Amino acid sequence: MTGGVFLGADLGTSGLKVVALDDAGAVVAQAEREYAYDRPAPGRAEIDVRVWRTAFDAAVGELGAALDGRPVRALGLSGQMHGAVLVDAAGRPVRPALLWPDGRAAGELVRWRRLPDADRAALANPLVAGMTGPMLAWLAAHEPDAVARAAAVLLPKDALRAALVPGGPPVTDRSDASATLLWDVVADGWSPAATAAAGVPAGLLPGVRPAGEVVGTTSVGGAEVPVVVGGADTPLALLAAGTTRGLQVNLGTGAQVLRPGWAPRPVTDPATHGYADVSGSWYAMAALRNGGSAWAWVRAVLGLGWAELVDVASGAGPGAGGVLFRPFLTGERGGVAGPDDRGSWTGLHGGTTRADLARSAVEGVAFAIAAAAESLGGAGGGDPVVLTGGGVRSPLVQQVLADVLGRPVRHLRLRSASAIGAAVLAARGVGVDLVPERRHGPVVEPRADPRLTDAARRWTGSP
Repeated sequence: MTGGVFLGADLGTSGLKVVALDDAGAVVAQAEREYAYDRPAPGRAEIDVRVWRTAFDAAVGELGAALDGRPVRALGLSGQMHGAVLVDAAGRPVRPALLWPDGRAAGELVRWRRLPDADRAALANPLVAGMTGPMLAWLAAHEPDAVARAAAVLLPKDALRAALVPGGPPVTDRSDASATLLWDVVADGWSPAATAAAGVPAGLLPGVRPAGEVVGTTSVGGAEVPVVVGGADTPLALLAAGTTRGLQVNLGTGAQVLRPGWAPRPVTDPATHGYADVSGSWYAMAALRNGGSAWAWVRAVLGLGWAELVDVASGAGPGAGGVLFRPFLTGERGGVAGPDDRGSWTGLHGGTTRADLARSAVEGVAFAIAAAAESLGGAGGGDPVVLTGGGVRSPLVQQVLADVLGRPVRHLRLRSASAIGAAVLAARGVGVDLVPERRHGPVVEPRADPRLTDAARRWTGSP
């Protein structure tokens, strides 16, 4: 069949994006629907899974008009990582989904700290309350009836797939499974010790299938379309970008610094994450909760839109007149900053301008990203650092990142990279080796400036 398209849907925390790729890998149509998750109590984050299905149907419906009759050949799913969705034997949720920003399971992490050293080291990941394992432990302790009614626990994209493919198997893929704190990265399988720590039966865990395997069909535009397992959003962004070495920085609401080619090994108390990708390999990640979200706060405080923030920041020189901004408004996972760290402006003086405040905000997020890169071994040599995400479209941000990282950077102009990666998986599922169209911006070389060097030194607390 020619002239058809491959769909990729990315289920994000605050919205769902759908893209259609043609046989040449070009995006021929895309649509998006926003939604908000519920905050039933401080530190909690939940959502009714029906919200996801409604957003998917609306986005695909809009997309259909733009496809002009082209048949959909396959569908792939990408999803926000971590989280927990309890479903019954029919794949229906038994309660709202718990999402990664949820912190209710912080007290349950003690169960992981009590694991025997070898079992804990085999997880090779930091202990984070918003991961599936601790959330399951909280549910087992506080909502045992819900756990008793559940036939499986799914990751977000798997729960959406269960809604699209009724009767389909309760499965996930390695990229999502490895980010649950229930996965032995050394043995590359579920950890019996961590599952026992969660206090749930092992039979509640989903089967693990290849990300590109077809597991059923769903109706799109009146036709039955193959649906593949799918994968987590971060490795699918790597797949879309084609990054197989060096460093990739994705800057959106949060920020992720990614290094492909990680070799799994036991680590008792790591500062960075190590996860499976969707192609049989692994990658290391240093994640920041506060990226573009910190800029959104600054914009609100200063009364600026996004374009205005960049314009105002451009009016200040490197080093922002001595002002430093720490973006950790909601704390961090550890490594660069801890859960109890908070944001701040320091170095304010009588001559500080609004431009200094704006510039310091841009630099502060860049300093945090550089610290995250350092935790992965630094930006390194070789190829330019690949930049993706909505937060890096500005030439100013690209230049500041190049200057702070001390490496050339190059913006990859891919909107909805994770959704594009999901479409590539969909094509793989039906035997098509699809390479997405990638448009690279110019290479931005770093520029040395002693004012920025001094600001970086003071930001990190170096002598």
